[in-house]
Amino acid sequence: MTIDLICLDADDTLWHNMRHFNATEDALLDMLRPFAQAQVTRERLIACETRNLPLYGYGAKGFTLSMIETAVDLAGDAVTGAMIEEILAAGRALLAHPVELFDGVEDTLRALAAMAPLVLVTKGDLLHQESKLAASGLGDLFSGIEIVSDKKADTFRALFERHGIDAHRTVMAGDSMRSDILPALEAGAWAAFIPQAGAWSHEGAAAPEGHPRFVQLDRLGQLPGWIETLG
Repeated sequence: MTIDLICLDADDTLWHNMRHFNATEDALLDMLRPFAQAQVTRERLIACETRNLPLYGYGAKGFTLSMIETAVDLAGDAVTGAMIEEILAAGRALLAHPVELFDGVEDTLRALAAMAPLVLVTKGDLLHQESKLAASGLGDLFSGIEIVSDKKADTFRALFERHGIDAHRTVMAGDSMRSDILPALEAGAWAAFIPQAGAWSHEGAAAPEGHPRFVQLDRLGQLPGWIETLG
């Protein structure tokens, strides 16, 4: 068997992402410390984000709105215009932070592209994801770009159909068990989980231990070697 299509997540698979969100969250915790303990603020923010995902989707813009809502929830009438401006500034900084590739990513993508066409499969704000891909300098290595509102089994089934590839001849690799691994396996693909420190709790899920098409790797650079074992 050969692999005819390799799908890759972007954020926290090709470049750093969550560490910027986590730093912004820490700043919000400090701002709201007069009104709530840090753990309480974090729990309220997570609940707010989860509640707002169907409305705002994934990405820095929805996160910024959820931070504002959390501040209003916890501080009430004590919220000032200056506090809202500080949160908005943090959101703008999230949208503008430089793209920092993980070590060896470009070389790994070139090795993967020599094996099969690459498709980037990422969720989030369209403009932000497009700008990050452009800044990464990796765009020319991909045969297709899929920026989606969410990643579910039907998302991958539709993707494989568009590319005319049987699901069992595809690989999906990413850092999210919930969004990259489980739906790709359900759709019939092979899946490589590459966890990163500081991952968003919303993206966690139990690993499919013993699944014949699943593997966990330490880094993206191990992906070409694993794919070679599938041939």
